[in-house]
Amino acid sequence: SQFDGANGYQPITTGPNYVAAGIPNKPLGGDVGILPICCPDISTGRVPVPNSAELGYPVANQQLKRGYIQSWNFIVEHRLPAEFVTSVGYVGTASVNGFAFLDVNASQIPGSGDDGRPLFQKFGRTATTREFNGRTHSSYHSLQATLNRRMANGLFLKGAYTYSHSIDMASYGDWTGFTWNAPSVFYRNRATSNFDRAHMFQIGFLYEAPFGSGKKWATEGVPAMILGGWQFNGLFAAYTGAPFTVTSSGSSLNMPGNAQTADQVKGDVGYMNKVGDDGTWFDTSAFARVTDVRFGNVGRNTLRGPGTANVDLSLYRTFKLTEKFNVQFRAESFNLSNTPHFSNPNGSANSSNFGKILSTSSNSALGRSREFRFGLRFGF
Repeated sequence: SQFDGANGYQPITTGPNYVAAGIPNKPLGGDVGILPICCPDISTGRVPVPNSAELGYPVANQQLKRGYIQSWNFIVEHRLPAEFVTSVGYVGTASVNGFAFLDVNASQIPGSGDDGRPLFQKFGRTATTREFNGRTHSSYHSLQATLNRRMANGLFLKGAYTYSHSIDMASYGDWTGFTWNAPSVFYRNRATSNFDRAHMFQIGFLYEAPFGSGKKWATEGVPAMILGGWQFNGLFAAYTGAPFTVTSSGSSLNMPGNAQTADQVKGDVGYMNKVGDDGTWFDTSAFARVTDVRFGNVGRNTLRGPGTANVDLSLYRTFKLTEKFNVQFRAESFNLSNTPHFSNPNGSANSSNFGKILSTSSNSALGRSREFRFGLRFGF
């Protein structure tokens, strides 16, 4: 169906509450099927929608606007001595008319409250009413460089660096929605993506020790038994921080369905790089709460949180039992240095913890503390 995005996950599971309907809550036979559902009264030509319903339907009586993606790249690759290959290039994409939900019942005028909601004026409806259609535009531009070495003399190497910028109007989610829904401020949605990482660097390696049968040294006897079969692996990754928005209370704005941001009162925002009780991540005096009927001058995702650096290392030892069978012992470490990977700071100018970082990242890969894992692998 063309409306799958509005319906949510498919297939739909029916879970009626038979007890509430006066029917014992017990398994029903296959001959019963799904019980009749009492439909709304349509005799008046109008069906009232419960205030708790958010709808989420496509634009009424119009063809759904479908999106498309464009991509392009230009890459130069060059072979270097010692089995190294490097490349550098430009990679870009653009998404047009991506699916998103627009709150068509968002207040249209600052200070108007519920009176500024279009559906309140007509039907007294104050709930969020989301309309599904293709309406977002996004772009991604990047400089990408790689350095690779194929497996030779026991060493494999793979490295990559990306300098990029992603811009969108509403970063994708299960129910992609906008920060600002009123036409007069809709342009404010276009900004750096929530997931944008300006700089990303990764390098991984695999090294087989040159000892044991078939290697350069200690090919036989006791030395081969002791020194042979060792393999070292490693991965280093570093990323710049993710962006976030400095917000403020929307009480004075009084424009439901549209977010409020703070005022930036200093030209430059200094980064203090403090974590926890040591202080704030950025200079909070550079921002002020908004207390009158207007939007703050700060845009979406104007600041960045802490970056991430991580080292994973592992050591393998392979024992050859016969020509066809072997056992491999594995010792692996994740975040070997036990470096904390912090979440973004509190971005609310109205919070007592404004600017403070009080937690680590919820990302399961980035937020993990040091971890060791041991295992045996039987190969045949």
